[in-house]
Amino acid sequence: MATAFSASKFAAQPFPLNTISPTSQNKPLTIPTTTSPFLGSTRKLIRLSSSSNLNLCRRYGTVVAVSDVVKEKKSKSTPSLLITKEEGLELYEDMVLGRTFEDMCAQMYYRGKMFGFVHLYNGQEAVSTGFIKLLKQQDSVVSTYRDHVHALSKGVSARAVMSELFGKTTGCCRGQGGSMHMFSKEHNVLGGFAFIGEGIPVATGAAFTSKYKREVLKEADCDHVTLAFFGDGTCNNGQFFECLNMAALWKLPIVFVVENNLWAIGMSHLRATSDPQIYKKGPAFGMPGVHVDGMDVLKVREVAKEAIGRARRGEGPTLVECETYRFRGHSLADPDELRDPAEKAHYAARDPITALKKYLIENRLASEADLKAIDKKIDEVVEEAVEFADESPVPPRSQLLENVFADPKGFGIGPDGRYRCEDPKFTEGTAQV
Repeated sequence: MATAFSASKFAAQPFPLNTISPTSQNKPLTIPTTTSPFLGSTRKLIRLSSSSNLNLCRRYGTVVAVSDVVKEKKSKSTPSLLITKEEGLELYEDMVLGRTFEDMCAQMYYRGKMFGFVHLYNGQEAVSTGFIKLLKQQDSVVSTYRDHVHALSKGVSARAVMSELFGKTTGCCRGQGGSMHMFSKEHNVLGGFAFIGEGIPVATGAAFTSKYKREVLKEADCDHVTLAFFGDGTCNNGQFFECLNMAALWKLPIVFVVENNLWAIGMSHLRATSDPQIYKKGPAFGMPGVHVDGMDVLKVREVAKEAIGRARRGEGPTLVECETYRFRGHSLADPDELRDPAEKAHYAARDPITALKKYLIENRLASEADLKAIDKKIDEVVEEAVEFADESPVPPRSQLLENVFADPKGFGIGPDGRYRCEDPKFTEGTAQV
């Protein structure tokens, strides 16, 4: 039995598929290991007898399947590029937007324009871009507290995200969500979530909605897919296991994307879990588990294509572990003193944007001038977003209790039809109210 559906050039540790030759029936099955370039990875030699391998196959069926399209592509001896020029420029622009936006957020935070905790995505752009740019508008994304770039990749404007961070009415949540709670009904961004793991059940529910519409309500064109993003620290929480079980049981159209940046705040992933290889938890529930280099957008994109394609074809969920790294502290309030400087330098040298830029130029998909033009364009977009957010109005006090109470005639609105918070004495005698 295998634990990865993608080819060796896409996954960091490829395992063989369910192919057992007649000559190997009586020999132990050895799953090869390789020396990993990742500091956070561990590799173990796993040995299974042929009989145990067959029993696992009978139990789960073919847990991992490579589509015929991918098989055919790999069988060709002639090398081909993984992306077109248009796709390459789109990926580069999206990644630069994410990086430039987050750098600007740091500036605005330290200037006192943003409040609360702000968690930046620098270094992890290959994961967001590699997955989300393959989605349709009707597909859903569920994020974490590190959600700005996920929203941008899904199409939420830089203006709307920056205004939300500034707490202004022009933000995507009218200034009431802030950094950790980006939401957009138009773009099917179902929210960032402040507590780890709490977005996974929401994503599972969204995937169930898609399946229900298709199979029960007979909406034949409903092939919508949900992406659930979360970190390595979440993968020891109960919701993670419960939702993997439910998604596999019902073959829900969802991809569980682990953004393993090796650190849960200040806790090393290697110290926090009994088996650091998160992707191996997928086959335990009867779904494919894949480990991919999360610092390479092209590798992430190829794995994402297959995972999203499986979900859209009704073949069920996939667990993808993207091993990546954040270039900043856990949040802008984190001095980032716990991580080894050598570890940070190792990953900084593998910057995903620099790697993509090199690929585009070496393969003559773009010139330096093309990429500089994109850099300039994004700088202007982000600067304009800051100006727009800064000039936008703050929410009125009357907005305070909107979308809080289900009964519009309850606590939020008084008998006279006016919002209680508009009363100058609103904060007095709260206990009596």
